[in-house]
Amino acid sequence: MLLFYAGDDLYAIESTHVVEVIPRVALRKVQYVPEYVAGLFNYRGTILPVVDLCHLIQGNPSHAYLSTRIMIVSHTKADGELQYLGLMAERVTETLNRSLSDIRASSIHVDGAPYLTSTIIDEKRIIQCLQIEQLFNDDRHHNLLTGEANLPR
Repeated sequence: MLLFYAGDDLYAIESTHVVEVIPRVALRKVQYVPEYVAGLFNYRGTILPVVDLCHLIQGNPSHAYLSTRIMIVSHTKADGELQYLGLMAERVTETLNRSLSDIRASSIHVDGAPYLTSTIIDEKRIIQCLQIEQLFNDDRHHNLLTGEANLPR
């Protein structure tokens, strides 16, 4: 698991989805998209959107810390094609080795955040897991993240 923070809260992404972690880069701002979309950038010849996880999860943009990073993640579409996305978060500096059996379903389900459905208890920390598949399949984000239709307004 790759760990990151949104504000003071700790989150994790399953590392099998993480392609690369890169420093913050200059992003091209896009108009008429949700505020949590930080912008676009050229990743190895492909234009990728970057979602600010701090803004998506907590409503506040990421701080410009040295440890604020962009995680390039991939997801396999139904047709087998890989799609990529940049996820920006704070304090992306730590990994955690846990098996899938250590991940527990959350007792609270929020319709507005179906991608936050499970947790890990690690010593004295509760770590909420971000489910990449749910992020890509959430109807509110689908067109934006897949590029299959016009960007939402």
